[in-house]
Amino acid sequence: MTSQNPAPAAETARDTGPRPARLTAAAALAALEGLALAVGGAWILVEGLAGEPDDRGSAVTGGITLIVLALLPLLAARGLLKRRGWSRGPAVITQIMALPVAYNLLQADSVAIPAGIALAVVAVTALVLLVNPATTQALGVKGPGRAQDGKR
Repeated sequence: MTSQNPAPAAETARDTGPRPARLTAAAALAALEGLALAVGGAWILVEGLAGEPDDRGSAVTGGITLIVLALLPLLAARGLLKRRGWSRGPAVITQIMALPVAYNLLQADSVAIPAGIALAVVAVTALVLLVNPATTQALGVKGPGRAQDGKR
């Protein structure tokens, strides 16, 4: 007998074969959102520290908050690329959180409207990719009420 435990069947099944293009695209979109949050947070933080904001404390807090929030989609993107089933939840949550932000950007009378359109397109596209059957199968995500072997 060997002391090594064989990998679970679900783990082995999802790690074989090429990664679906839809999964890679969803990971790329999540990473793009995370990067945008990190850059925006860094911008606000630098402006808050080096510039002359109305409220320095709020600017610094807002910048740090955006940088910390950037971790969610970045970690989700990494998990999606590595085919980790847990990563789908944070990725979906990120897209759902992006939709009200996009709506608020669309309500502005400024250059924020194109950003709102872009964010809405990215969020909806990523959601569609994340719920796609090929993506869920590649991640080993089971549907509601399904047993480990896929039978009811």
